[in-house]
Amino acid sequence: MHDAFHFQSLVWDWPIAVYLLLVGISSGMMVLTLLFRRYLPAENQHTNPLITATAIVAPLSVVVGLVILIFHLARPVTFWYLMIFYNPSSIMSLGVMLFQVYMLVMFLWLASLYQQPLLAWSERHLPGALHGLLNRVIALVSRGMRPVENGLLVLALLLGCYTGFLLSALKSFPLLNNPLLPVLFLVSGVTSGIAVLMMVGASARSHRDCPQTLHLLHALEKPVVLVELFLLFAFFVGLLLGGGQKAVAAQVALSGFWGGVFWIGIIGIGMLAPLAAGSQPVMRRHVAYLPRIAAGLTLLGVFLLRLFVLYAGQMTVA
Repeated sequence: MHDAFHFQSLVWDWPIAVYLLLVGISSGMMVLTLLFRRYLPAENQHTNPLITATAIVAPLSVVVGLVILIFHLARPVTFWYLMIFYNPSSIMSLGVMLFQVYMLVMFLWLASLYQQPLLAWSERHLPGALHGLLNRVIALVSRGMRPVENGLLVLALLLGCYTGFLLSALKSFPLLNNPLLPVLFLVSGVTSGIAVLMMVGASARSHRDCPQTLHLLHALEKPVVLVELFLLFAFFVGLLLGGGQKAVAAQVALSGFWGGVFWIGIIGIGMLAPLAAGSQPVMRRHVAYLPRIAAGLTLLGVFLLRLFVLYAGQMTVA
């Protein structure tokens, strides 16, 4: 196991996997929430517990992820420099720009969504000029809510893909320099979003307030996991058929310690076990915590996927 986590070609280690997980959760939850608001608008208002969960988790996970990234890279001053001076040829700089736009649009959307409590608070605690400015900004965003949500959806999709592009930038590693990786991480992020919303949706209040949304969420679970399985299959078939170091990278990744993590942790525990639990409605009715356990296993699988790609992907150099 020591060799699986410590080897000469290692550039990025486990905190990067945590960062990728948190950003993927934010992206996935936001994509799902915006789709729910479009197709089931009556249920998906600001009082909906699933919307509330997204309003808390989506921005918080990005902020925590960025803090982890900044201090793990041990260059907080350089990172703040990147937030002001952009380099279009740097994937890290483009990612910082994407994060800034995503967070700005997200906070505008949240301000419009929760405008009544927010304006009531600002009226009591902010100077009149600031309260008036906030009121005008929220009114402007509210009038264009559909374009704002469309833009936020695009940004959330781009953010999910970006987590894969970030690893693809390590071009000296054949497994990471793969065009399918951004799509795989996007779909995996949606899977993590489904898992977090499933945990929230297991409450009695969620079943009372948003039954149609929960039905749609359950309906999406199996197809999304099947798409993820197909992408993993295509990912490794492409590497094996590519020959040379690509085939070597796939063989190394799918054997030894990380091979066990892939087959048992990601495929078995993270994907097949939750699918089996979801296909047993009788068991779900009798085991109260089964949906939350299944969602927890899914999140574990999503994290293990990022850990696997990160470490196994850096074991073979081109």
